Amino acid sequence: MTLEINSSIDARSSRVLKMSFSNCLGIAKALSTQLRIDMYKALMINPMNVAEIAELFELPISTAASNINILEDAGLIVTELVPGTRGRQKMCAAIVSAVVIEADVKPASLAGESFIEIPMPIGNFTRFSVAPTCGLVSETSIIGELDDPASFYEPTRTSAQLVWFHKGYLEYEFPNRVPRHARISSIELTMEVCSEAPLHNPNWPSDVTVWINDVEIGTWTSPGDFGGERGFLTPDWWPSHQTQYGLLKTWKVTDEGTFLDGRNVSSVSLKDCWVDSNHGISVRVGVKDDAANVGGINLFGRGFGNYQTDIVMRLGYKNI
Repeated sequence: MTLEINSSIDARSSRVLKMSFSNCLGIAKALSTQLRIDMYKALMINPMNVAEIAELFELPISTAASNINILEDAGLIVTELVPGTRGRQKMCAAIVSAVVIEADVKPASLAGESFIEIPMPIGNFTRFSVAPTCGLVSETSIIGELDDPASFYEPTRTSAQLVWFHKGYLEYEFPNRVPRHARISSIELTMEVCSEAPLHNPNWPSDVTVWINDVEIGTWTSPGDFGGERGFLTPDWWPSHQTQYGLLKTWKVTDEGTFLDGRNVSSVSLKDCWVDSNHGISVRVGVKDDAANVGGINLFGRGFGNYQTDIVMRLGYKNI
């Protein structure tokens, strides 16, 4: 049975629900039984009234209604009374296509260590050298022309939420906000990134290198260019067969060396990067011409992909 319903309950209005650990208990409780999970899956496919749900799952109407109320209280579905063949009936539809729980816990500080976080939009690069295929897009449109490096000069590049190129680099200038009476004890860089393949290809390795103040700190081999399912934040207008999301990678440079997601990848340390003698800190991200795997790069902003983040620098420092 298919009924026409108004736009306020249309299942096509599905959205991403983002929350932190501190406020996700309601969602966890709502989806804590297989019955409610199955109900929710059914409502993602097609809106139904309570009687139809009860019939589908072979339940008393009162049991179906109580479980529907739990899903609605959690914000996963909406319900609305609409005219039916015998008076009014309660129609139900899923409105959330994905739930993203973001950690709201900061790493523990070392004794006497403080931190400053500096987000950098991916379009705010100050220097570049890129080779096609390449391009930039904002949350609403393509910036300039596809596969034209000159588009990287466009003033609107600062609104970019996805940037890609086959080889070359983008360079960003971060302010050094550490107090003058303090010493930098660590530099951490977090970004969502993947390879750049035609359309998308999960098996498309690319060697992505990062530099700080012109010093190469290490290379990570991205396994591929990810698509096939939409990124949580990727705008609806972006074609589904194109790149959708990347992997969240964290680089950290300390006095002991450079670490990628907690694993030591090079011996380059803070003293090698000359960070204390600079007013700013330059960061370069790219794919070298002579890399073993020249598979391009996609960089994602806070409005594209799976993670609501820019490139983020986290400076640890200690007073001296």
